[in-house]
Amino acid sequence: MQINADGSVVIGAKEPEIGQGLRTALPMMVAEELDVDWDKVSIRQMPLGIVKTADGFTWKYGGGQGVGGSTGLTSNWELMRQAGADARRQLIRAAAARLGVEESQCSTKPGAVVCPSTNSEIPYADLVVDAAALPMPEDTTPLKAVDDYRIIGTQRKTIDARDIVTGKTKYGVDTDQPHMHYAVIARAPVLNAKVASFDDTAAREVDGVLDVFRIDGPSPGEPYVILASGVAVVATSTWAAMKGRAALDIDWEESPNATDSSERFWQENVEMLKDAGQVVLDDGDFDAAIASAEATVTHQYRVPFVSHSPLEPQNCYAYVKADECHIIAPTQMPSGASRAAAAVTGLPRENIRVDMTRVGGGFGRRLTNDYVAEAAMISMKTGWPIKLQWSREDDIKNDFYRPGGLHEMHAGVDNDGKVIAWAQRLASGSKYYRRPNMPDENLFGAELYIDDFPRRIVDNIRMEYFHNAIGLPRGSWRAPAHTANAFVIQSFIDEIAHETGQDPLQLRLDLLGESRDLEYSGHGGPVFNPGRLATLIKFVAERIGYGKDLPEGRGIGIATHFTFGGYAAHAMEVTVVDGKLTIERIVAAIDCGLAVHPNAVDAQLQGGTIDGLSTALGLEITVKDGQVQQSNFHDYPLARIAMVPSLFETHIMPFDDVPTGVGEMGIPSAAPALTNAIFAATGQRIRSLPIADQLS
Repeated sequence: MQINADGSVVIGAKEPEIGQGLRTALPMMVAEELDVDWDKVSIRQMPLGIVKTADGFTWKYGGGQGVGGSTGLTSNWELMRQAGADARRQLIRAAAARLGVEESQCSTKPGAVVCPSTNSEIPYADLVVDAAALPMPEDTTPLKAVDDYRIIGTQRKTIDARDIVTGKTKYGVDTDQPHMHYAVIARAPVLNAKVASFDDTAAREVDGVLDVFRIDGPSPGEPYVILASGVAVVATSTWAAMKGRAALDIDWEESPNATDSSERFWQENVEMLKDAGQVVLDDGDFDAAIASAEATVTHQYRVPFVSHSPLEPQNCYAYVKADECHIIAPTQMPSGASRAAAAVTGLPRENIRVDMTRVGGGFGRRLTNDYVAEAAMISMKTGWPIKLQWSREDDIKNDFYRPGGLHEMHAGVDNDGKVIAWAQRLASGSKYYRRPNMPDENLFGAELYIDDFPRRIVDNIRMEYFHNAIGLPRGSWRAPAHTANAFVIQSFIDEIAHETGQDPLQLRLDLLGESRDLEYSGHGGPVFNPGRLATLIKFVAERIGYGKDLPEGRGIGIATHFTFGGYAAHAMEVTVVDGKLTIERIVAAIDCGLAVHPNAVDAQLQGGTIDGLSTALGLEITVKDGQVQQSNFHDYPLARIAMVPSLFETHIMPFDDVPTGVGEMGIPSAAPALTNAIFAATGQRIRSLPIADQLS
């Protein structure tokens, strides 16, 4: 915190900003406890702050610096408020010392310490030097009560929104440093292929090309530092580097994944599910329960590989010197960038400076810093400051894709319509594949979250996993396995309801029940309260008019899901005429405990909904002959503005005084709400994503 002579305040933002509003929300918490006017606050992005100690490394800014899993706010909730409260207290102590009174006789108003007994009011700016020199008190400074908040939970504009829309904000692609050269890489077109030989004669003749050399990637099956082997081209401009890359003549070694294909992947998954797999959860007695059921329901659901496709492709500035390194990158995990640079340069991490730009789309892709390692490798080889730039084609063909998988669901229902048996069997490519020190028996953990609904709700439940080691790289994609599992589970509940003569909303409410805490050992725990989902699903159903008479070809679908500590629900009304789908109306609601920055929560719910629908409608990564088939937005078609109806309402429903993150909660229930609405309109069940042309 920096308090200036004019009373303005600069607050350091230690986390990366990937569009979730964290650069505003975290300083809001500091400003609240510091007791300053928000219109006097500006933000400064801090670099990675790590300090070497005798025991390793510690955090300079009081905690970790990284965003993923919707933890950016929750991991800083106590820390940032306490930082503001401690600074405010130091200002009070400085004022008390100057006035010769007890600390308890002083309090604050925005931007000033007041002491009624001496009729004094001292601006923070007049106290800041004295306050900064004081040792910190040994006891803990109390935090404000929620009822006293002036900033937290109030509508505040995103602090750099004007800079974004007027083009002032600097992203990684805007990095410009003295004497910088530019690089691109021709990466292996076939998964896990390596360079056999290359001819760079024509490339070196391109005006501006400075150097050309081989980049070696990991061997098949090894953990990733970079994604692919290839040939780097360094030039005086990105355009010259790309022209040089186009002129390369490269021969590639035969890859063990040269015959990989989507067709084979899905066929293998079908065959796997015919056998017994790894039972990762077995509560109660599923076999006895399913045998005693009055009715059974079984269906399979297919969820494809998808790409992150951030608007800003990967890029990184790196300058590796003999004893130090400077990284400037759009990253979600700056500590990972530090480790990546250290791994390829051999430099100690305390000698590696990592600066974070605003990120033009993260979605989990930038949790992995392979592009940082690439840039550092090129700079170390050349000795020059290097800006590495990926193209859109590079980005779509070289991603850590969301895993694809085939889910087989089984349920048993008794005479009263109660679900008494439940099984989820999944054959997929695990996100954990090729992670270091990851045993095969733990691969399921990234794809099946064993404490998810309906565990501890249905007594007899089994989960079973089969791993398919296709050569596609896999990684975290916004809400990871929740996106797949919510589509599967919320679709299956609808199918159970229809096949057993029950109402889909009422069946959900019967399963969810009243508000209560269930043990939840996974990320987002330690508890899951199904009653909070019940409140949301009832609310969105009522708002959209669930159960009302609709004309032919129109239907309403609902879905809800618990994700990383937060709760969300969607209701959608659609029309399908002659195979053409129109989304008429969307109602979305979120329960994130306390909404610290409501504007950002609302924006994330809107954005998550759109991302979920865009992915469900038309997105899939496919492989043929070991090569990713998609390359740009012409064959990986993100949703257009016209897809989103004007009747799109979002609601924030507070529950308690403890916030959860919201970056991923709005996605999982969007797709099943849409496909359930399609079924209600047409009687056609969508069990395979993307929807694409299935309706026609």
